[in-house]
Amino acid sequence: MKLFKNLIIAAALLPLMAHAQQQTINLYQGAVPNSKPTKLVDQTTLEQGMFRRVANPQLEVYAPEAGKANGTAVIIIPGGSYKVVVYQSEGIRSAQEFAKNGVTAFVLKYRLPADSSMVDKTIGPLQDAQQAIKIVREGAAKWNLDVNKIGVVGFSAGGHLASTVGTHFQKAVIENSNNTNLRPDFLVLIYPVISMQEGLTHADSRKNLLGATPSKATVDLYSNEMQINDKTPVTFLVHAGDDNVVKVENSIGFYENLRKNKVPAEMHLFQKGGHGLMGHGLDEWMNLLFKWLQANKFMTKQ
Repeated sequence: MKLFKNLIIAAALLPLMAHAQQQTINLYQGAVPNSKPTKLVDQTTLEQGMFRRVANPQLEVYAPEAGKANGTAVIIIPGGSYKVVVYQSEGIRSAQEFAKNGVTAFVLKYRLPADSSMVDKTIGPLQDAQQAIKIVREGAAKWNLDVNKIGVVGFSAGGHLASTVGTHFQKAVIENSNNTNLRPDFLVLIYPVISMQEGLTHADSRKNLLGATPSKATVDLYSNEMQINDKTPVTFLVHAGDDNVVKVENSIGFYENLRKNKVPAEMHLFQKGGHGLMGHGLDEWMNLLFKWLQANKFMTKQ
């Protein structure tokens, strides 16, 4: 009986042990750029699956089992209105699913924009996302990755950050003396915030990133549907038509402008699911994604 109880306890601890054994990488070896003195204390443990205070941005690596890696990598950017990082449900869960399918996943714990801790809060999250791409691309050999198969996955406000990375890559907001390519090879945007335009944007995400009264120039700059050109990465989008948090028109507008610029794209719109695609498990939309990655030669069939 005692042995049986011990086995039950050990089984319950396995997911926690697996998570604890993931490799974690600090994004910056020295001072974090664009920072100013603050009393902010980095949150080291998840609170209800979220991080609310990030002073030390990091990447957590989820590698496939030995012999299963296919050379493709994704940097996963969880959402949270630029107020929190929804790390567990959008970050860890999807990373584990990518790793099961041979894709090396890096979950980004990024700084949340704040005037109290940043000189310019509008570029703080973008700095961390660009630094993540730089680290993954420069370390491709170490993780057995193909440098031309590195994508970015973003959920909700993390989708805004992912689409920012995919449309603002020509201007580095980090130190990049090696001229490392900061352009993702593909984008995956899941119920994303895209626009900062009044009436279309997610108001809290816009306020948290750009402030209460941003200029028109700033609003336009971070309305990523307006920043698309023929160099924008190929894109996969998923949204629900009844999403009453982030309007589905964010995805539709991005998709339409991709088409106008002749950028290959695929979009899946679910009739119901709301924000978070409730009722649609990871398997449902990720199976569609894996087929798209295979069709675009970013993945080989398992």
